[in-house]
Amino acid sequence: MDRIRVLLDTDIGTDIDDAVCLAYLLSNPRCDLLGITTVTGEAEERAKLASALCRRAGREIPIFPGTENPFLLAQRQTHAAQAAALGAWPHQTDFPHGEAIEFLRRSIRKNPGEVVLLTIAPLTNIGLLFSVDPEIPSLLRGLVMMCGRFLAPPPKGYGPVEWNAIVDAHATSIVYSAPVRLHRSIGLDVTSQVSMSREEFRSTFKNVPLFAPVLEWAEIWFKDWPGTTFHDPLAAATIFEPSLCTYQRGKVGMCLTEDGLFGETRWTPGSAGSPHEVAIGVDPAGFFHHYVSVVRGK
Repeated sequence: MDRIRVLLDTDIGTDIDDAVCLAYLLSNPRCDLLGITTVTGEAEERAKLASALCRRAGREIPIFPGTENPFLLAQRQTHAAQAAALGAWPHQTDFPHGEAIEFLRRSIRKNPGEVVLLTIAPLTNIGLLFSVDPEIPSLLRGLVMMCGRFLAPPPKGYGPVEWNAIVDAHATSIVYSAPVRLHRSIGLDVTSQVSMSREEFRSTFKNVPLFAPVLEWAEIWFKDWPGTTFHDPLAAATIFEPSLCTYQRGKVGMCLTEDGLFGETRWTPGSAGSPHEVAIGVDPAGFFHHYVSVVRGK
Protein backbone atom coordinates (compact mmCIF):
# COMPACT_ATOMS: atom_id res chain seq x y z
CA MET A 1 0.00 0.00 0.00
CA ASP A 2 1.37 3.38 -1.07
CA ARG A 3 1.15 5.63 1.98
CA ILE A 4 1.27 9.33 1.22
CA ARG A 5 2.75 11.87 3.60
CA VAL A 6 0.35 14.79 4.14
CA LEU A 7 0.52 18.13 5.90
CA LEU A 8 -2.85 19.77 6.57
CA ASP A 9 -3.48 23.51 6.81
CA THR A 10 -7.01 24.17 8.06
CA ASP A 11 -9.45 26.71 9.49
CA ILE A 12 -11.41 24.01 11.33
CA GLY A 13 -14.13 25.49 13.52
CA THR A 14 -16.11 27.57 11.04
CA ASP A 15 -17.57 25.39 8.26
CA ILE A 16 -18.02 21.80 9.51
CA ASP A 17 -16.40 20.35 6.38
CA ASP A 18 -12.90 20.90 7.82
CA ALA A 19 -13.66 18.46 10.64
CA VAL A 20 -15.25 16.10 8.10
CA CYS A 21 -12.03 16.31 6.09
CA LEU A 22 -9.78 15.67 9.10
CA ALA A 23 -11.90 12.64 10.06
CA TYR A 24 -11.26 11.26 6.56
CA LEU A 25 -7.51 11.75 6.80
CA LEU A 26 -7.38 10.14 10.24
CA SER A 27 -9.38 7.16 8.94
CA ASN A 28 -7.53 6.64 5.67
CA PRO A 29 -4.88 3.89 6.01
CA ARG A 30 -3.01 5.40 3.06
CA CYS A 31 -2.61 8.77 4.81
CA ASP A 32 0.56 9.42 6.80
CA LEU A 33 -0.56 12.66 8.47
CA LEU A 34 2.63 14.44 9.52
CA GLY A 35 1.00 17.43 11.18
CA ILE A 36 -1.67 20.10 11.22
CA THR A 37 -1.47 23.90 11.17
CA THR A 38 -4.41 26.23 11.76
CA VAL A 39 -5.09 29.67 10.33
CA THR A 40 -7.40 32.71 10.65
CA GLY A 41 -8.99 34.10 13.80
CA GLU A 42 -8.78 32.13 17.05
CA ALA A 43 -6.12 29.83 15.62
CA GLU A 44 -5.54 28.22 19.03
CA GLU A 45 -9.24 27.35 19.42
CA ARG A 46 -9.05 25.76 15.99
CA ALA A 47 -6.01 23.79 17.12
CA LYS A 48 -8.00 22.51 20.11
CA LEU A 49 -10.74 21.24 17.81
CA ALA A 50 -8.20 19.45 15.63
CA SER A 51 -6.62 17.96 18.74
CA ALA A 52 -9.97 16.71 20.04
CA LEU A 53 -10.65 14.85 16.81
CA CYS A 54 -7.13 13.41 16.70
CA ARG A 55 -7.47 12.14 20.26
CA ARG A 56 -10.87 10.69 19.46
CA ALA A 57 -9.06 8.73 16.75
CA GLY A 58 -6.37 7.66 19.23
CA ARG A 59 -3.70 9.64 17.39
CA GLU A 60 -1.12 12.14 18.62
CA ILE A 61 -0.52 14.43 15.64
CA PRO A 62 1.66 17.56 15.90
CA ILE A 63 -0.62 20.61 15.82
CA PHE A 64 0.51 24.22 15.51
CA PRO A 65 -1.70 27.34 15.69
CA GLY A 66 -0.69 29.53 12.78
CA THR A 67 -1.23 33.05 11.52
CA GLU A 68 -4.43 34.84 12.51
CA ASN A 69 -4.32 37.91 10.26
CA PRO A 70 -3.96 38.28 6.47
CA PHE A 71 -0.97 39.98 4.88
CA LEU A 72 -2.70 43.30 4.18
CA LEU A 73 -6.45 42.90 4.54
CA ALA A 74 -8.68 42.94 7.59
CA GLN A 75 -9.56 39.46 8.84
CA ARG A 76 -13.02 38.38 7.68
CA GLN A 77 -13.00 35.18 9.76
CA THR A 78 -12.40 36.11 13.37
CA HIS A 79 -14.27 33.43 15.31
CA ALA A 80 -14.09 29.62 15.57
CA ALA A 81 -17.74 29.05 16.46
CA GLN A 82 -17.51 25.29 16.89
CA ALA A 83 -15.04 25.69 19.76
CA ALA A 84 -18.10 26.40 21.92
CA ALA A 85 -18.89 22.67 21.64
CA LEU A 86 -15.44 21.40 22.66
CA GLY A 87 -17.09 20.50 25.94
CA ALA A 88 -15.79 17.32 27.51
CA TRP A 89 -13.98 16.09 24.40
CA PRO A 90 -10.36 15.53 25.56
CA HIS A 91 -7.97 17.82 23.75
CA GLN A 92 -4.57 19.43 23.98
CA THR A 93 -4.62 22.82 25.69
CA ASP A 94 -1.00 23.97 25.40
CA PHE A 95 0.40 24.60 21.93
CA PRO A 96 3.69 26.01 20.63
CA HIS A 97 3.22 29.53 19.33
CA GLY A 98 4.97 31.21 16.43
CA GLU A 99 6.25 27.88 15.11
CA ALA A 100 3.68 26.83 12.50
CA ILE A 101 5.57 28.11 9.46
CA GLU A 102 8.86 26.65 10.66
CA PHE A 103 7.16 23.33 11.35
CA LEU A 104 5.86 23.18 7.79
CA ARG A 105 9.24 24.23 6.39
CA ARG A 106 11.16 21.69 8.47
CA SER A 107 8.76 18.85 7.71
CA ILE A 108 8.95 19.41 3.95
CA ARG A 109 12.74 19.77 3.95
CA LYS A 110 13.05 16.56 5.96
CA ASN A 111 10.99 14.69 3.33
CA PRO A 112 11.90 16.22 -0.04
CA GLY A 113 9.63 15.15 -2.87
CA GLU A 114 7.40 13.12 -0.53
CA VAL A 115 4.91 15.53 1.07
CA VAL A 116 1.53 16.59 -0.26
CA LEU A 117 0.52 19.91 1.30
CA LEU A 118 -3.28 20.00 1.62
CA THR A 119 -4.75 23.47 2.12
CA ILE A 120 -8.44 23.78 2.99
CA ALA A 121 -8.37 27.32 4.35
CA PRO A 122 -7.34 30.88 3.51
CA LEU A 123 -3.72 30.80 2.41
CA THR A 124 -1.91 33.09 4.86
CA ASN A 125 0.25 30.33 6.36
CA ILE A 126 1.21 28.95 2.97
CA GLY A 127 1.93 32.35 1.46
CA LEU A 128 4.28 33.03 4.37
CA LEU A 129 5.91 29.62 4.02
CA PHE A 130 6.62 30.11 0.32
CA SER A 131 7.88 33.65 0.98
CA VAL A 132 10.35 32.81 3.75
CA ASP A 133 11.71 29.74 1.93
CA PRO A 134 11.16 30.03 -1.84
CA GLU A 135 12.65 26.57 -2.46
CA ILE A 136 9.83 24.83 -0.55
CA PRO A 137 7.37 24.62 -3.48
CA SER A 138 9.90 22.66 -5.55
CA LEU A 139 10.41 20.21 -2.66
CA LEU A 140 6.74 19.22 -2.45
CA ARG A 141 5.27 16.07 -3.96
CA GLY A 142 2.19 18.14 -4.55
CA LEU A 143 0.02 21.03 -3.43
CA VAL A 144 -3.71 20.25 -3.30
CA MET A 145 -6.02 23.13 -2.45
CA MET A 146 -9.72 23.64 -1.87
CA CYS A 147 -9.62 27.06 -3.42
CA GLY A 148 -11.05 29.17 -6.19
CA ARG A 149 -13.78 29.17 -8.79
CA PHE A 150 -12.82 28.51 -12.39
CA LEU A 151 -15.84 27.84 -14.59
CA ALA A 152 -18.71 30.17 -15.51
CA PRO A 153 -21.31 30.86 -14.31
CA PRO A 154 -20.85 30.50 -10.52
CA PRO A 155 -22.56 27.47 -8.97
CA LYS A 156 -26.12 28.12 -7.81
CA GLY A 157 -26.12 29.71 -4.36
CA TYR A 158 -22.53 30.98 -4.59
CA GLY A 159 -21.03 34.28 -5.61
CA PRO A 160 -18.24 34.81 -8.13
CA VAL A 161 -15.47 34.92 -5.48
CA GLU A 162 -14.45 31.88 -3.43
CA TRP A 163 -13.88 32.30 0.33
CA ASN A 164 -10.45 30.68 0.73
CA ALA A 165 -9.10 32.67 -2.19
CA ILE A 166 -10.35 36.10 -1.12
CA VAL A 167 -9.81 36.11 2.67
CA ASP A 168 -6.08 36.66 2.09
CA ALA A 169 -6.00 37.38 -1.62
CA HIS A 170 -2.37 38.54 -1.56
CA ALA A 171 -1.25 35.26 0.00
CA THR A 172 -3.35 33.39 -2.58
CA SER A 173 -1.53 35.24 -5.36
CA ILE A 174 1.83 34.18 -3.91
CA VAL A 175 0.75 30.55 -3.71
CA TYR A 176 -0.47 30.46 -7.31
CA SER A 177 2.86 31.93 -8.43
CA ALA A 178 4.84 29.12 -6.78
CA PRO A 179 6.44 26.39 -8.94
CA VAL A 180 5.02 23.09 -7.64
CA ARG A 181 5.21 19.87 -9.69
CA LEU A 182 1.53 19.13 -8.94
CA HIS A 183 -0.40 22.36 -8.28
CA ARG A 184 -4.04 21.21 -8.03
CA SER A 185 -7.09 23.29 -7.17
CA ILE A 186 -10.46 21.78 -6.32
CA GLY A 187 -12.80 24.73 -6.66
CA LEU A 188 -16.44 25.55 -6.03
CA ASP A 189 -17.32 24.42 -9.54
CA VAL A 190 -17.01 20.79 -8.45
CA THR A 191 -17.23 20.85 -4.64
CA SER A 192 -20.69 22.40 -4.86
CA GLN A 193 -21.87 19.10 -6.38
CA VAL A 194 -21.15 16.99 -3.28
CA SER A 195 -23.57 18.01 -0.53
CA MET A 196 -25.72 16.39 2.17
CA SER A 197 -28.75 17.70 4.01
CA ARG A 198 -28.45 17.91 7.78
CA GLU A 199 -30.78 14.92 8.12
CA GLU A 200 -28.73 12.79 5.73
CA PHE A 201 -25.50 13.84 7.45
CA ARG A 202 -26.82 12.82 10.88
CA SER A 203 -28.12 9.47 9.70
CA THR A 204 -25.03 8.60 7.63
CA PHE A 205 -22.52 9.16 10.41
CA LYS A 206 -24.44 8.53 13.64
CA ASN A 207 -22.86 5.10 14.15
CA VAL A 208 -19.30 6.10 13.18
CA PRO A 209 -17.37 6.40 16.48
CA LEU A 210 -14.92 9.01 15.20
CA PHE A 211 -17.83 11.25 14.20
CA ALA A 212 -19.22 11.68 17.72
CA PRO A 213 -17.55 15.09 18.21
CA VAL A 214 -18.08 16.05 14.57
CA LEU A 215 -21.82 15.49 14.86
CA GLU A 216 -21.94 17.68 17.96
CA TRP A 217 -19.95 20.47 16.31
CA ALA A 218 -22.09 20.17 13.17
CA GLU A 219 -25.17 21.25 15.09
CA ILE A 220 -23.60 24.70 15.45
CA TRP A 221 -23.18 24.85 11.67
CA PHE A 222 -26.71 23.56 11.10
CA LYS A 223 -28.21 26.45 13.06
CA ASP A 224 -27.48 28.61 10.02
CA TRP A 225 -27.23 26.11 7.16
CA PRO A 226 -29.58 23.34 5.93
CA GLY A 227 -26.73 20.90 5.35
CA THR A 228 -23.08 20.75 4.46
CA THR A 229 -21.04 20.65 1.28
CA PHE A 230 -17.99 18.39 1.24
CA HIS A 231 -15.65 21.02 -0.21
CA ASP A 232 -12.59 20.04 1.81
CA PRO A 233 -13.10 16.26 1.94
CA LEU A 234 -13.30 16.17 -1.86
CA ALA A 235 -9.96 17.95 -2.15
CA ALA A 236 -8.43 15.48 0.33
CA ALA A 237 -9.90 12.46 -1.45
CA THR A 238 -8.24 13.43 -4.76
CA ILE A 239 -4.84 12.89 -3.14
CA PHE A 240 -5.59 9.18 -2.84
CA GLU A 241 -8.21 8.72 -5.58
CA PRO A 242 -7.50 11.35 -8.23
CA SER A 243 -9.96 9.74 -10.66
CA LEU A 244 -12.87 11.02 -8.54
CA CYS A 245 -12.46 14.27 -10.50
CA THR A 246 -11.54 15.24 -14.03
CA TYR A 247 -8.99 17.99 -14.55
CA GLN A 248 -7.71 20.56 -16.99
CA ARG A 249 -4.30 22.17 -17.16
CA GLY A 250 -3.89 25.91 -17.43
CA LYS A 251 -2.90 28.98 -15.47
CA VAL A 252 -4.59 30.60 -12.47
CA GLY A 253 -4.13 34.27 -11.69
CA MET A 254 -5.56 36.46 -8.93
CA CYS A 255 -7.28 39.79 -9.39
CA LEU A 256 -5.68 42.23 -6.93
CA THR A 257 -6.55 45.48 -8.71
CA GLU A 258 -9.60 47.49 -9.65
CA ASP A 259 -9.73 46.20 -13.24
CA GLY A 260 -11.98 43.36 -12.13
CA LEU A 261 -13.49 41.72 -9.08
CA PHE A 262 -10.95 41.78 -6.25
CA GLY A 263 -10.04 38.29 -5.03
CA GLU A 264 -11.38 36.52 -8.11
CA THR A 265 -9.43 33.55 -9.45
CA ARG A 266 -8.83 34.00 -13.17
CA TRP A 267 -8.50 30.77 -15.10
CA THR A 268 -6.88 30.43 -18.52
CA PRO A 269 -6.98 26.90 -20.01
CA GLY A 270 -3.67 25.77 -21.45
CA SER A 271 -1.53 22.85 -22.52
CA ALA A 272 -0.15 19.84 -20.66
CA GLY A 273 2.86 21.92 -19.64
CA SER A 274 0.79 24.64 -17.96
CA PRO A 275 1.56 25.25 -14.25
CA HIS A 276 -1.84 24.57 -12.70
CA GLU A 277 -4.38 21.75 -12.65
CA VAL A 278 -7.99 22.51 -11.79
CA ALA A 279 -10.89 20.14 -11.31
CA ILE A 280 -13.63 20.58 -13.92
CA GLY A 281 -15.82 17.58 -13.10
CA VAL A 282 -16.61 15.18 -10.25
CA ASP A 283 -18.27 11.80 -9.76
CA PRO A 284 -20.52 12.57 -6.74
CA ALA A 285 -21.70 8.98 -6.21
CA GLY A 286 -18.15 7.67 -6.49
CA PHE A 287 -16.92 10.27 -4.04
CA PHE A 288 -19.54 9.53 -1.39
CA HIS A 289 -19.00 5.78 -1.74
CA HIS A 290 -15.27 6.28 -1.25
CA TYR A 291 -15.62 8.73 1.62
CA VAL A 292 -18.13 6.72 3.63
CA SER A 293 -16.20 3.49 3.08
CA VAL A 294 -13.01 5.06 4.42
CA VAL A 295 -14.51 6.58 7.57
CA ARG A 296 -16.42 3.36 8.32
CA GLY A 297 -13.21 1.36 7.87
CA LYS A 298 -14.54 -0.82 5.06
